[in-house]
Amino acid sequence: MSDSGGRPRRPGPGADRDRGRSGGDRDHPRRGADRDRGPQGGDRDRQRPRGDRGHRRPPADPARRAAYEAVAAVHRDDAYANLVLPRLLRQARLHGRDAAFATELTYGTLRLTGTLDAIIAVAADRDVARIDPPVRDALRLGAYQLLRTRVAPHAAASTTVDLVRAVAPGAIGFANAVLRRIAERDWDGWIDRLAPSADGDPVHRLALAHAHPEWIVRSFSDSLRAGGDPEETARALAADNVAPPVHLAARPGLMTAAELAEEVGGKVGRYSPYAVYLPGGAPGDVAAIHEGRAHVQDEGSQLVAAALADAPVDGPDDRWLDLCAGPGGKSGLLGALAAQRDARLTAVEVTPHRAQLVTTATRDLPVTVITADGRDVGQIEELPEQGFDRVLVDAPCTGLGSLRRRPESRWRRQPSDLAPLTRLQRELLAAGLRAVRPGGVVAYVTCSPHLVETEVGVTEACRRSGYPADLVDVRPLLPVDMPDLGGGPSVQLWPHRHGTDAMFLAMLRRGPGPS
Repeated sequence: MSDSGGRPRRPGPGADRDRGRSGGDRDHPRRGADRDRGPQGGDRDRQRPRGDRGHRRPPADPARRAAYEAVAAVHRDDAYANLVLPRLLRQARLHGRDAAFATELTYGTLRLTGTLDAIIAVAADRDVARIDPPVRDALRLGAYQLLRTRVAPHAAASTTVDLVRAVAPGAIGFANAVLRRIAERDWDGWIDRLAPSADGDPVHRLALAHAHPEWIVRSFSDSLRAGGDPEETARALAADNVAPPVHLAARPGLMTAAELAEEVGGKVGRYSPYAVYLPGGAPGDVAAIHEGRAHVQDEGSQLVAAALADAPVDGPDDRWLDLCAGPGGKSGLLGALAAQRDARLTAVEVTPHRAQLVTTATRDLPVTVITADGRDVGQIEELPEQGFDRVLVDAPCTGLGSLRRRPESRWRRQPSDLAPLTRLQRELLAAGLRAVRPGGVVAYVTCSPHLVETEVGVTEACRRSGYPADLVDVRPLLPVDMPDLGGGPSVQLWPHRHGTDAMFLAMLRRGPGPS
C-alpha cells in the first residue's frame, strides 16, 4: 500500500477502471477548472473562481492553520507532531476548544495519511506525489474533515479552499474540484471503492480501512494468535486511531494514585497501583510533575516496571539496573520503588542528551545515571558482570505498540528497520544476562508486538548468550483482574484489550555458571 515515504503507490485495485462513477467528465478535476495546470495542480492563468470576484475571503482560521503547519512540518522536515504542535498552539495563542480541534485535525490526519492519500489520488486522478506538498497537505486536512469528523461538508470544503488560497493560491480551483469528488462518498464508501472484499484480500482491506501499512497489519495478526481472525485484528488496528488519554504515574513513597487523582481531577487507573488518567489539559501544568511527585507514563509501562520490582529473587536485593534508561520514565518509577526498599538503581543511557533527561527525571531518588552503551557490561567499572539483582532491558524497538500516541510513526517505520533493531535487542538482552547475578531476574520489555522483537528475540538471545536462564511466568506479577494475558510465560498487552500501549514483557531468572 505504501512506498518508503508512507504514501500509496496507487489508489488501489479497480480505481482507474471505475473512475467514471464519480460524477462524470463535467465534475472531473482534470477538466475545465484544472485544465493544463500540470503536475502541481497550479493555475497558470491565475483565474479567480466564480464567486470570488470582487472581494477576498478571510484567511484560514488559526486552528486549521496551526494543524496545517504541523502536518507540513512532519512531512517536510521529518518533525514529530507531539513536539511541533504545542509550539504552534502557543504561537497562535490557541486554547480550549480551538486547541483541541487543531490537535484532532493534526493527529487524525497524520494517523490516516496513507488512506487519505489513496482517496485523494483517485479524486485528483493523479498520484499524490505529483501534487505540490502545500496543496497535498491541505487536501489531507480537508479530506479528514469531510470523512472523519462532524464538520459540515460545506464548511470543511470552504475552509480548506481558504487554506489553499493562503498557501498555494494557484491551486484553488484544483483543490475545490478534488474536495467535491471526495465528498461524494463517506469513509466506508471510499474503502469499498478502493479495496477488494474482505474475503478477497483481508490484509489489504484492513490496511486501507484502518490506515496502517500492510506489514504492520500482518504483524498484529500474527502476534494476536487469533488464527488470522480479521475481527480481532481490526479491533487492534482501530484502537490505534483513537486518541488515548494521558496516563500519569504517582511515585510511590511520595504520593498515592488516589491523592494524585484528587489533585488533578482524574481517575485512578484500572490496573497499575500508581496510574491516574488525566481528564484533560496539558501535563506540563500539573504541579505534582514539576515537584517530582509524579510523571507522565503509559499504564502499560508502569505495569512492566512494577512487575520487575515485584519478581522474587534469591539472595540480596539492593542493586538494580536500567540498561536502556532514556528518557527516564521507568527509571523514575523504579527509583521511587528502590528508595522504599533501601536499594539503588543504576540507569544507563548511551545518548548524552537523553542521559540528561534521565538525570532530571530521577532527581532526589537513589539513582546513578551513567552515559554508556548498555552492551558494555563487564567492560566498564560501573557495569560489572553479575553485579545486579534486578535488570530492566527496555530495548529500543520499532514502537509499533505506541502508534496511537505517535501518529506519524506508522508511515515512517519500514520492515527494513527490523534487522538492525532486533540485532541490537538481542545484544542488549545478552548484556542484561551478563549483568545479573545468579538468582537475580532480567525483565525484557519492548513497546512492540512484532514477534521478531518479542518472543523470537528472547529465544534467540537466550540461545546465544551462553548464560543459563529460565523464563519466569509473569502473569502472577500483573494484577489478578487483568484479562486476556494469554498462556504465558510472557505477556503481550494491547490497547484494545487493556487500554495500555502494546507492551511486551518477558522475565528471565539467571541460573548459576555458564550454560
